[in-house]
Amino acid sequence: MAIKRSADAIWHGNLTEGSGTLSAPGGVLKNTPYSFKTRFGTEAGTNPEELIAAAHAGCFTMAFSAALMKAGFTADSLTTHADLTMDQVEGGFAISAIHLTTRGSVPGIDAAKFLEIAEGAKANCPVSKVLNAKITLDAALAE
Repeated sequence: MAIKRSADAIWHGNLTEGSGTLSAPGGVLKNTPYSFKTRFGTEAGTNPEELIAAAHAGCFTMAFSAALMKAGFTADSLTTHADLTMDQVEGGFAISAIHLTTRGSVPGIDAAKFLEIAEGAKANCPVSKVLNAKITLDAALAE
């Protein structure tokens, strides 16, 4: 079973002065502004790295909940913060790290089991694996 999701980006202008919007069918992103200033500065709006961090935090937390359930535990609450680091490297920029900080209230579990299950969820969360994914491209000029 393949699950497919999509999103759209529109951009106008050059890199540093231009701007764009991001939209996705789910409705959370609907003409959400992004720009050089939201990506490399502090202007209001979003940026691709922030969205990757949010996706990773959400995916990991759901994977952790599922792994806890499989091990016979149910979390009262799980919270995860993702810190993404993007570094300037030769030829541009690269995401070099994502650090997940998770805290949970899980009745009946000890710290060692909590960590063991969290490590498994981190390794198996689909977003943890995404940068190793096959990436394909179809590029053409607009007619």
